[in-house]
Amino acid sequence: MATDYRSDRPARTEPRDHFLPPALRAPLEGRTWREFCYLLLSLPMSIVFFSFAITAVSLGAGLLVTFLGIPVLAAGLAGCLGLGAVERARARGLLHLDVAGPAPVRGKKSGLMSWVGAVLKSGASWRHLLYAVLHFPWAIFAFVVSVTFWVTGWGLLLYPLWRWTFPRFLDQPGISLYGDADGTQLYVDTPFEIGATAAVGLVLVFASPWLIRSLVSVDRMMVAGLLGPSRLATRVVELESDRGVVVDTAAADLRRIERDLHDGAQARLVALAMDLGLAKEKLTEDPEAAARMVDEAHGEVKVALQELRDLARGIHPAVLTDRGLDAALSSVASRCTVPVTVEVDLPA
Repeated sequence: MATDYRSDRPARTEPRDHFLPPALRAPLEGRTWREFCYLLLSLPMSIVFFSFAITAVSLGAGLLVTFLGIPVLAAGLAGCLGLGAVERARARGLLHLDVAGPAPVRGKKSGLMSWVGAVLKSGASWRHLLYAVLHFPWAIFAFVVSVTFWVTGWGLLLYPLWRWTFPRFLDQPGISLYGDADGTQLYVDTPFEIGATAAVGLVLVFASPWLIRSLVSVDRMMVAGLLGPSRLATRVVELESDRGVVVDTAAADLRRIERDLHDGAQARLVALAMDLGLAKEKLTEDPEAAARMVDEAHGEVKVALQELRDLARGIHPAVLTDRGLDAALSSVASRCTVPVTVEVDLPA
C-alpha cells in the first residue's frame, strides 16, 4: 500500500454480498453519512483554522518591524501544524484516510531562536498555512452544496409524511410553488403533485452520495498533499528503509557464508590435515594403510574444493552475470534433491 502518505493500517473493505447495486444502497451506507458529517464539520473547522492562521500571520507580519514579529510568526506557523494534526485525525476518523504527519520541527541547536528558525524554514509549516487559506472557501462551497442537495432530497422524498404541518400550522394546503400580488397561489397538494415531489426527492437522494463523494475527493487531495510529508521527505524515508533492508540482507549473507565456511569446508580441511598427519606417521610402519589414508584424503580434497566452488557460486554466480536469472535459477534447481520446476517470465 499506501501507503506513501498512508500508514500500515489495513484498508477497510465493504462487504460484497449485497443484493442491491451500489447506486441503490449508497444513500444508506455508512461511508456516505461519514463523508457528509465530514463536510458539515469542515465549515466550523475551516473558520477556526483560517481565522487563527490569518490572525497569527497578520500579527507577525505587522510586528516584523520589531523583534517580536519573528517569534510571533513562528508561533502562528507552529499553531497551524497543531491544527493540521487535528485535520488529519478528522480525515482518519471520518474518511478512513491515513496521512502521516510531517517530520517534527527541530532546531540544529537547543534554544528558542534555533526553533524559530527551523519553523520558518520548514516547508510543512507553510503548506499548513496554505491549506488554511485554500480550504476555507472550498469548505464553504462544499458545505452549501452538500447540505442543499442532502436536505432537499430527503425533505422532498418524505414530503408526504410531513405535509400535514402546512394546514395545521401555516393555514395552507402544502408547499407554495407560486404566488403573485393578485392573490393567485399554486400549492403542491394534489396526489399527483405530491407523488411527483417525492419522485424528485428520490432522484436527489440517490444523486447526493455521489456528489458528496466527489466533493470529499477534493478534501482528500488537499489533506494528503498539504498536510502530509513532502515528496522529498517521503523519498528519504523510503531510501532509509531500503538501505536498512540492504544492510540486513548483506549481514545475513555474511553470517551464512561464515557458517558455511565453518561447518563445511573448514571442517573438512581440519579432518584432511588430521588424516594426512596419521598417514605420515604410518608411512614407514604400514605403507598400505598410509596409501589408503592418502587416497581418502584426496577424496576429501575434491569434496572440499566442490564445497568452496558452490559457496563462491552462491556469493556471485557467474551464470547470473553471463546468462541471466533464468539460467541461474535453473542451475540452483538442478542441484536440489527435491524435484523442482522453474518457470521464468521476464520481459527483459
